[in-house]
Amino acid sequence: MVRSQVLTFGDFVTKSGRKTPFFINTGNYKTGEQIAQLGDFYAQAILSNIGKDFDVLFGPAYKGIPLAVAATIALATRHGLSIPYCFNRKEAKDHGEGGTLIGHKMTAGDRVVIIDDVATAGTSARESIAMLKAIAAVSFSALVVSVDRMERGAGEKSALAEIRDSFGMKTFAIVTLQEIIDFLHNKNIDGRVVLDDAIKSKIEEYRKEYGC
Repeated sequence: MVRSQVLTFGDFVTKSGRKTPFFINTGNYKTGEQIAQLGDFYAQAILSNIGKDFDVLFGPAYKGIPLAVAATIALATRHGLSIPYCFNRKEAKDHGEGGTLIGHKMTAGDRVVIIDDVATAGTSARESIAMLKAIAAVSFSALVVSVDRMERGAGEKSALAEIRDSFGMKTFAIVTLQEIIDFLHNKNIDGRVVLDDAIKSKIEEYRKEYGC
């Protein structure tokens, strides 16, 4: 994430309006090698946490789209599982075949895995769940994200725990914020330390306010 400039440190504002000393933007993955490796990580996380108990991967527009595609490719090429995927348009198409979804057409009984980038407050996942339930009587096997920021959602629980408990689905991440801190703190990455004591202190202050 550091080498791809997906994980950066500074002063940012999250989608939920929180001022944060670190930011994770999977939109900065931009090479075939990067997205292939990430897709493999998603596939491994899915199989390790829920096995084969799912029918389709859903990637929320926009950042979830390449993530879901990469994960389905990894499931097929590395694990021999041919799993359909779909993603949504931001605006419903009013010509041609119309509709909101592209790819697999959701049907009643489909067990869906939502593939998203980062869990902060859980806003994106809730929007996706509401949209898909309005389309078909699907169930949700899991929400998997690349990074769990380990922050409170709307209440005192973490965003992932809230989604898990509200919708009865598993939630998990490839890595957590704590794992990132433990790995990067004072570690030299290509000639520079990206997470020194000062940045770690800022992250700890942020977690006192928003952490879970």
